Amino acid sequence: MTALKEYARLESGGLWRADANAQRRDVVVSFGDATVVISDSAGRALAHWSLPAVERLNVGKRPAIFSPDPDATETLEIEDDTMIAAIEKVRKTVEKQRPKPKRLRYLGLGLSVAAVAALAVFWLPDALIRQTVSVVPAVKRSEIGGTLLGHIQRVTGPTCRSPLGAQALNQLRVRALGRDAGGQIVVVPSGVQRALYLPGGIIVMNRALIEDTEDPATVAGHAIAAAAGLRVQDPLARLLHEAGLRATFQLLTTGDLDSETLRDYAEVLIAAPPQRPPDDALLPLFEAAQIPSTPFAFAVDPTGETTLGLIEADPMQGLDAPAILNDGEWISLQGICS
Repeated sequence: MTALKEYARLESGGLWRADANAQRRDVVVSFGDATVVISDSAGRALAHWSLPAVERLNVGKRPAIFSPDPDATETLEIEDDTMIAAIEKVRKTVEKQRPKPKRLRYLGLGLSVAAVAALAVFWLPDALIRQTVSVVPAVKRSEIGGTLLGHIQRVTGPTCRSPLGAQALNQLRVRALGRDAGGQIVVVPSGVQRALYLPGGIIVMNRALIEDTEDPATVAGHAIAAAAGLRVQDPLARLLHEAGLRATFQLLTTGDLDSETLRDYAEVLIAAPPQRPPDDALLPLFEAAQIPSTPFAFAVDPTGETTLGLIEADPMQGLDAPAILNDGEWISLQGICS
C-alpha cells in the first residue's frame, strides 16, 4: 500500500477530538505512506491513523470530518482542500489493494541495490534480512511502526489519550528510556499480553500494566523491557523473519511493505509477543535509568522464581532511587484510559 507521490510531504491544520467528551484542539495533520499523523504544535505525536481504517463522516460537506473507528468517537476536522483531496484519493487507492511500487528513494543505496537484487536468490535469508534492515532509514521505520499500530488498534481499540495521563506517560518514558530515546509509548485498552516494541520506537502497552500496580517503577520496567528487546533482535528484523523473503526483497527494492503483510504481522505480535529479554540485557538499562528492577520482577512473576536474577542483582538495592512521578502525575497516568 502506498500514498501518491505528490502528497508525500503534505501537512495542514485541523481540529482533533480524542473522544466524544473531549474538547476539540488545534493540531497539525501530516500525510504519510499509509498513515495520517496528528501532532500538537510542539511536534509531539498525538495519534496515528491507519488509512485503511479512516472513514469520511460527511461526504460533500465542509469542513470534512474523518474518523478512524466505526463509533466515530475520535474525529478530525479539516478545512484544507488539498489535504481533504489527498486523504480521499489515497483511501480509494488503498481500497484497490494493488498499488504500484514506488521508486526506491533511499540515499546512498545506489549500485549496491542492483548487486543485492542480482545475488539475493543465492543469499541466506538472514543475510538478506541483515542487509535490508541496515539500509531502512528512520522515517521508513516510523511509517511501518505507525501502520502496525493502526492494525493493532483494530483488535485492542484506540489508544488512550487523556491529556494529563499522556503528559505523565511521556515523562515516565523520558525517565525510563532517556531524553534521546525517541519514539513514544501508547496505551491501549486491551489485547496485548506485554509491552510491544514496534519499528520507529513505538511502545504499545496494555492499560492493565498501569492499573494493576501501585508503583510507577513497575510501569517503567515494562517500558525498559520492551526497549531492551533491541539488544536481542531489531523489531524490523523480527518482522521480516516472520514475513519471509518475498516481503524482505520488496522492502529492499521498493521501500514498501504490503498492508496485508503488516496486518498479518500485527496479529502475530498480539498472539505471540516476543519473550522477555535476558537479565543481562535488562539490568544495565535499569541501572542507567536509576530505576529498581525488583518491582518489575515481581509484577512479571509474583513468586520471584523466574525473575530471581532481577531481584538479586537489582542495581538500586539499598539506594534511594530518584522519583519517577509525583503522586498527582501517577494518578493521572493510572487514569489515562478514563
